Amino acid sequence: MTDLFTRHKPLLESALKALETREFWTPFPEVPSGKIYGETAKEEGESSYVALLGAAFDLSGHPETGRVGSEVSPWGPELGISYPAAAPEALIAAAEAAAPVFAEATVEARVGALLEALVRLNKMSFLLGHAAMHTTGQAFAMAFQAGGPHAQDRGLEALATAYAELTRSARDAVWEKPQGKHAPLVIEKHWALVPRGIALTVGCNTFPTWNGYPGLFASLATGNPVIVKPHPRAILPLALTVRVLREVFAEAGLPRNAVLLAADAPGSEITKDLATHEKVALIDYTGSTAFADWIRAHSKAQVFTEEAGVNSVTITGTDDFAGMCANLAFSLSLYSGQMCTSPQNLYIPRGGIETDQGPKSFDAVAEGIKQAIDALLSDPARAAGVCGTIVNPATLARIETARGAGRVIRDSAETGHGRSATPLMIAVEGAEGPQNDECFGPVSFVVPCDGAEDAIARAAGIARSKGAITAALYATDETHIARAAKAFAQAGVNLSVNLTGNIYVNQSAAFSDFHVTGANPAGNASLTDAAFVAPRFRRVMIRWPKAA
Repeated sequence: MTDLFTRHKPLLESALKALETREFWTPFPEVPSGKIYGETAKEEGESSYVALLGAAFDLSGHPETGRVGSEVSPWGPELGISYPAAAPEALIAAAEAAAPVFAEATVEARVGALLEALVRLNKMSFLLGHAAMHTTGQAFAMAFQAGGPHAQDRGLEALATAYAELTRSARDAVWEKPQGKHAPLVIEKHWALVPRGIALTVGCNTFPTWNGYPGLFASLATGNPVIVKPHPRAILPLALTVRVLREVFAEAGLPRNAVLLAADAPGSEITKDLATHEKVALIDYTGSTAFADWIRAHSKAQVFTEEAGVNSVTITGTDDFAGMCANLAFSLSLYSGQMCTSPQNLYIPRGGIETDQGPKSFDAVAEGIKQAIDALLSDPARAAGVCGTIVNPATLARIETARGAGRVIRDSAETGHGRSATPLMIAVEGAEGPQNDECFGPVSFVVPCDGAEDAIARAAGIARSKGAITAALYATDETHIARAAKAFAQAGVNLSVNLTGNIYVNQSAAFSDFHVTGANPAGNASLTDAAFVAPRFRRVMIRWPKAA
């Protein structure tokens, strides 16, 4: 096989440059166009997806003691795909057996294979789009982007960051210390790059590849075998990923079992058994804080998490009221609020705000956002494309509970496509209430505040205490912007100011935005900085006197 590292070195070098400049760059186009991916790519992707339905998913050479699979699309149909299942001990044993050879491979061999895998996955983006659509409930356009190119961007970002850390120091050196009149001390030194051990990637139901790829590719690049544990309702996107990686590894002379699939069934999950196994040294987890707390309490592994948080929008003024309302309408509606970056709490001065349309009362601001949502979702087909479906039925129960929390500004309704719900807006009074906890899904709480300073303080305070991944501010007063910038930085949350047009607080761009800061309870890891990859390996020295 052609040297994969040499073949893909220009791609890696471009990624390394983008990490430094933080400018826009992507090798994986996000537009599902035949002009980009090939005129037959759309039809081939759909037919490949259909061919998987109702069949046994093949992972050649993978440990297998049975079959599992009960995925049902939130859009309606059952997938009927069965995946190889194995006991945790069997998966651990397979990973252990692969570990020495995988660790001894050169950095270039591993990185080259991983670059090849990402390129192959990109060519499969239409298939991955259908797989994401029917396991996460996203509409196809979003599923294509988030499940395909955007996830691949995040995987490449982590891979490039890992390569930079692995190669930032010399592997060999001659150390010479002067000794005055005596001969200098001359020592030869070599540093081995030692992986931490078996890694576990715990996938989520909403963004299995986007959230899963950073830890997966960072661990593999640094020489750690990875067991991929998908959510039982969203196995297919990660199963396809594992299959591609295993195929590339086999072709490159690397052990296939350096990456394994831990498929399980709802109610019979093996996550706890894997997370607490003494051989598991690294865990990447996206999901609830409750389970993250359980992992931290019971596992000895190094854990990287993205957890629950309360994202906020603070509105103190705007010079584009219509643009603000339209922007927030899209942010609140996108994928029915089932994004870790979706805004939840809207903090607005009870006395109203100044706008380009004149003064607006608290109720008028809320009504403007409501009307913008109604206009955005007025066409059922467009509503389905923006909102997608509700992936977890428990979200519908949260919507029902939230209705009784305060005054309904906008009620939730169905789009008419799949299991769906449009945004619910509730006005709540007081410092205590449901707005102080994450209410995952299409629910937003509109909170009256005692002026702009109070609104900023409350939004930053909830980020510090409960965690937040995103925060947005609308303001015309530079003093308020400066105050907010400082407050949200101290709270460890990324802030977006005066967004209108086609950039939204929900969006996070690979190679530029650090997704999650690791500086508040919403997560202890940032995608992707050096702290995310460096703990996955250690440098161990051997030294000896240099021969004369």
